[in-house]
Amino acid sequence: MGPGIILGVLIMLAARWIVDREPTDRFPNYTRGNAGEVLADPVSPLGWTFGWESGFVLGCRDGFVQMGIFDADEYSADRPETFGLFGGYFYNSLTQARLFGVRSGAGWQAVDNAYFDDPSAVPPYVERDWHESPRNTELLNKTMAWIMSTPEVPEIERQKRDAKALRDSRPAVTVQTTEQLLGRARSIQRHLTAMFAAHVWASLGASVGPGVLAALTADIDPSLVTRLLAGIGDVDSAAIANRIWEMSRQVRRSPALTALFDGGVEGVSTRLRASPAPDAVELCVAIDEFLLQHGSRGPNEWDIYSPSYESKPELMFSAIDRLRASDDSADPTVGEARGAAERERLSAELESRFAGDPASLAMFRAGLHSARVFMIARERCKTNNIRALHEIRWCFDELGRRLVGSGHLEHYRQIYMLTEDELDGYFAAPAAFRDMIIQRERDYLELYEIEPPYIVDGEAPPLTTWKRKADARVEPVEVGDVLKGVAGSPGVATGTAKVLMSVEDDIDLEPGDILVAPSTDPAWTPLFLAASAVVVNVGAVGTHAVIVSRELGIPCVPSIADATSRIPTGAVITVNGNEGTVTVVSLPIRV
Repeated sequence: MGPGIILGVLIMLAARWIVDREPTDRFPNYTRGNAGEVLADPVSPLGWTFGWESGFVLGCRDGFVQMGIFDADEYSADRPETFGLFGGYFYNSLTQARLFGVRSGAGWQAVDNAYFDDPSAVPPYVERDWHESPRNTELLNKTMAWIMSTPEVPEIERQKRDAKALRDSRPAVTVQTTEQLLGRARSIQRHLTAMFAAHVWASLGASVGPGVLAALTADIDPSLVTRLLAGIGDVDSAAIANRIWEMSRQVRRSPALTALFDGGVEGVSTRLRASPAPDAVELCVAIDEFLLQHGSRGPNEWDIYSPSYESKPELMFSAIDRLRASDDSADPTVGEARGAAERERLSAELESRFAGDPASLAMFRAGLHSARVFMIARERCKTNNIRALHEIRWCFDELGRRLVGSGHLEHYRQIYMLTEDELDGYFAAPAAFRDMIIQRERDYLELYEIEPPYIVDGEAPPLTTWKRKADARVEPVEVGDVLKGVAGSPGVATGTAKVLMSVEDDIDLEPGDILVAPSTDPAWTPLFLAASAVVVNVGAVGTHAVIVSRELGIPCVPSIADATSRIPTGAVITVNGNEGTVTVVSLPIRV
């Protein structure tokens, strides 16, 4: 049965995916804007129902309530409309975001302008009686005042300890019963709810300080904000790059380790563990520490279906292998120090400029401090959430492997084709689900081939109308074209574009090359060390690609629509992170 026929079967059975949501009257509008960087791929049935519906979705509601933006009863009681899922793809609630604008006083137009290059292409905002809420506005104003003044966010540090405790208390899963593993996974769902609530107000808080700085410096130099946010330090995602870089230096300096890695990434773990060489023993200690601290991270990490560094160590070894060829000039601490020095220089310059205006000086200092506190907090919240989610993954991966051993699954990841409410019935009679799981997996993988609409307005279009990604046509770039995105990480770099659609693509990044990707997550971070700049299809100033690029001191421009389709590998491009542009200098010779 061919892919088109399979999709036809899926569509004949239903015009929507099995775990899809439906827009409600109160929250009718959803967008893929800023959603693709959270979950780029269709979400697995178990990943959505167990991790999101029973954890993160509830946490998002609680976070908006804690900030004072909404009251809990303004959402549906059983399925809060904090996020959408259509065709298996994750969506942000545009209605929820617009009401944050309305109730904060910024206005819904400010939200649209932040999300969309062309706000006229989205559904018009329709005011309802319940949208304006003076009481919520007052609560939100108090929250904003706290965001601008708090010296720290101790709640998030407590959650960091909670997430570490979950990892430290992990039992030996191979000796746990099915009931014990399911019980452990279910006990962690409450942590997802609590940790995502903090992630909501930390993420929104991370936009306040930069907004203040932008307003203060708009008439001086609009590029100052990105430079004032560079090299802030203590960013969790950047720490991944630093640790992998250090391990790559161990390999580069050691003939024994170089020989082990020259044998290929496949099997290198076994060769390392078997080697008596002191350098191999030392590297294994570093690897074990890395997996303990960062093993939960990986590609598409918000879905338990996806592998992590710990569940698929080849991701880590591949990153080490890529970086061992780089010379020491790519040391991430050099870029971090350069960004920090520039930030300090600009801060002193602006302090002097505002010295005669006490009110502006006070706002500048508060905005700069708040930006640092909440940008670090936002990334730490993400780490906490992912670390807790990974403990759930670890339980289901083990259950999946057992079911392969007993002949009920073809491979362990098929367990993620179940929904949460099917689990008990499945483990009571797994044979009865075998054919359903096989067909559901085929249907699920077909979702990767269709293009989700950017906007859902009141009703998700049936899958019969969705375009296939293979049929998409984009206008290729020409020499001299200037592509406009978002000013992300400051700086200007010219180099050869290398287009990677996946972190596992077999394309070498040479020193000076420019990484062009759909979006990035922590699994991509080590690749940044081999790049002179980064360009991504989607995202904004708070995206992973921008945050890590700023810490590493390289330019980054997000939100270049279809960059991976329009810019060919081999093109020479100039990335201007100050202005948010990508200029095509030359194109590869077409053979």
